[in-house]
Amino acid sequence: MLTMNIHARAAGWRRVVLLLAVMAVLLLAGCAVGPNYEEPDFAVPDAWENAAAADVQGEAPAIENWWSAIGDAQLDSLIARARRASPDLAAAVARISEARGYHQIAGGDYYPQVQGTGSLTRTQIAENGPFGGLAALGDNPANNWEFGIGASWELDLFGRVRRSREATGAQVQASIEDYRDVLVTLFAAVATTYVDVRALQMRLEFAHRNAESQRETMDVVIAREDAGLVPLLDVTRARSNVANTEAAIPVMETSLEAARNRLAILLGERPGALDAELEQDKALPEFNTAVVAGLPAELLRRRPDVRRSERNLAAQTARVGVATANLYPSFSLGGVLNLTSTTFDGLSESGHTGWSLVPGVKWDLFTGGKIRGQIRVEEAKTRQALAAYEKTVLNALAEVENALVALRQEELRRDLLKTAVEASQQSVELVHTQYLEGLTDFQSYLDAQRVLFNQQDQYAVSRGRVGTRLVDLNRALGGGWSLADPEPDRVAAADFESSSPNGETAPEEEVK
Repeated sequence: MLTMNIHARAAGWRRVVLLLAVMAVLLLAGCAVGPNYEEPDFAVPDAWENAAAADVQGEAPAIENWWSAIGDAQLDSLIARARRASPDLAAAVARISEARGYHQIAGGDYYPQVQGTGSLTRTQIAENGPFGGLAALGDNPANNWEFGIGASWELDLFGRVRRSREATGAQVQASIEDYRDVLVTLFAAVATTYVDVRALQMRLEFAHRNAESQRETMDVVIAREDAGLVPLLDVTRARSNVANTEAAIPVMETSLEAARNRLAILLGERPGALDAELEQDKALPEFNTAVVAGLPAELLRRRPDVRRSERNLAAQTARVGVATANLYPSFSLGGVLNLTSTTFDGLSESGHTGWSLVPGVKWDLFTGGKIRGQIRVEEAKTRQALAAYEKTVLNALAEVENALVALRQEELRRDLLKTAVEASQQSVELVHTQYLEGLTDFQSYLDAQRVLFNQQDQYAVSRGRVGTRLVDLNRALGGGWSLADPEPDRVAAADFESSSPNGETAPEEEVK
């Protein structure tokens, strides 16, 4: 191990320490130029505007796990699996890690940048060459050992590094909100697709049941035509009715296969992987739509897209300060310590040490207006970010209003269709009896069967839409996540924390 003569170098290092102390005082006295961020105070109404939402005022609901209120164990399982294996979530987690990496890079400028060098040179001088005389003056071949440490430090007197750190910190938070937004969208997509699958299975059940009933009717008509009781026209009409009903089945089967495959992809599974599972317990869930939406002000604290937009605004505001700092001088402190000797042991002796200390200043005194132009660019981007935030808030409010109205109206349509189906079933039974007794013609019976099938199909569609409208409302409210959830990239977060001295982040602002 190298041992150095501390006393021989004490005077030089005292000068270094004194200069560092002076620079530290200047650093602490520095200020961060540019605007300080203030969260926008965007006015929102105290109540929902549409009359259909009049019964949903009150406390904000617990919608972190809104799907559990549906009471479908298979849906609960599918959402849990999507959380674990969704490719979209994996990409969102990677974006958080990327943002933390940029934040770490920005924080590195707080500290001195230190580089170490070392080399060993062995030189053989030719005795008969032009420098042959030098060979007799010393060792030949000769060694030259050299070690050096260089350091440089930009003093952040005007807050360029601090503002840059603020911007990247806000971007980390925006990336976390992006992850939450993906989470909200993913869970809504899983639930919607699952409801589509169950609704299509219900429609297929109605179609097969009606086709079977119509085939039985056709057999009766054929037997009566063979007995000369009815004309051949009734047989052809019966066959047409059966074929028309059966023709709807392939279309539904195609839609069902597409929905099952779409659901598998959302879970990170290959197409077809869920087919066998989804063939079990085909019942369409009964949806509890007694939703308490909460006040619009609560919406702003729940929706990840609103939170992300606000964080993007904060990041852009900080970039104005980064650009403004270029109007002011940049101070730096550099230094080099060199140890040079022909022998390794000689590195520890006095007289073999060289050093330099280089305080510096850089100031762009004239740039043809480029710095002012960049400041204008960043200020314009900040105004754009503010406008985008306000639009996101308005869109959020509109989505909730629309979802509430759509849910209430679809509930009304479902109930009316249920009444229509019940009436049509009675109508088919009555017309069937009248037809067999000769009190009505066969066309009336066929019309009643067609009406029943059409209304049953619409009823199944409407029941499914009530479910998807409920999902849309919970998505619009930002349901599906909680502040109590663990960070989605713990490994990346741990790497980020350990990158700073003593495992701590920079003091200006910690990203939580």
